[in-house]
Parts: sequence; C-alpha cells; structure tokens
Amino acid sequence: MLTRIGDMRSREVISVRDGARLGYLGDLEIDTESASLAAIVVYGRARFFGLFGHEADCVIPWSDITTIGEDAVLVDYAAPKRTQKRGFLANFFENG
Repeated sequence: MLTRIGDMRSREVISVRDGARLGYLGDLEIDTESASLAAIVVYGRARFFGLFGHEADCVIPWSDITTIGEDAVLVDYAAPKRTQKRGFLANFFENG
C-alpha cells in the first residue's frame, strides 16, 4: 500500500497493549543519514483549549509500529501514565 505523509496525519494511533487511543499521527521523524523513518510523533492534547499549553508529545520509535492500516496505526507502546493535578479548591476543602 502506498500512502502520502499528508494522508497519514488523519490516522488515529492506538496501542495494542491496552487499547488506549494515543491521538492522531502528527509528524514523522526521519533519519537523514540512513534515509529511513525513525519514529512517529503524536502531539500532546491541548490543555483548556490550548490556553495552558499542551501535554507532552509521544515519540514512538518506528520499531514499535505493528500495523499501518487505512484508518489507524497500531503500535506496541505503553503510554505514560498521566498524573492528575489537584486544584486549589480540592486541597482547601480536604485540609480545611
């Protein structure tokens, strides 16, 4: 199957380890010395409509890709656990 990089951007990236949806393929890393693909990049999700930045990007090595389908890319990758920060009011009511 031949495909273009622009067509790859609309594909969802899913982990086969736990079935987690990691996001959509955003970019590719290319090793210019060996002229080969090194990794795919899934951009981090926006925090509060992008006003507070984004979460960290997932850089998935090319060796962890198991299948590239027409709608999704399956990867053997464990997404890092997200730590949820507690807000000011949650801490206030817990201690007060």
